[in-house]
Amino acid sequence: VQLQASGGGLVQTGGSLRLSCTASGGTLDDPAMGWFRQAPGKDRERVACILGSDGTTYYSDSVKGRFSISIDNAKNTVYLQMNSLKPEDTAIYYCAAVGWATGWGNPEQHDYDFWGQGTQVTVSS
Repeated sequence: VQLQASGGGLVQTGGSLRLSCTASGGTLDDPAMGWFRQAPGKDRERVACILGSDGTTYYSDSVKGRFSISIDNAKNTVYLQMNSLKPEDTAIYYCAAVGWATGWGNPEQHDYDFWGQGTQVTVSS
């Protein structure tokens, strides 16, 4: 399975962006889809996750209330709507997938089976 992320860019503080991540080349039977980010000099952190089976979502405290994750199972695509962006949101954003997440809660980073390339998000002050 390949994941292709897109939608990053440069935006001013308070602005919005929507990231997309499309899966291809295989089947994700019961996936969990997540977004992570890594800022320069920092560890990669979990941002949001959605369970494909029932749409349950999880968010990090730093983005809760500003970011929204959604999934279109028919298009094999997961989205991350980012509103009220702050300079501290600047990072490379990665999408990832757990191929079979039946009965899971919020997967840890090491649980993810597939990773996309990153897309840069830069928020200017």
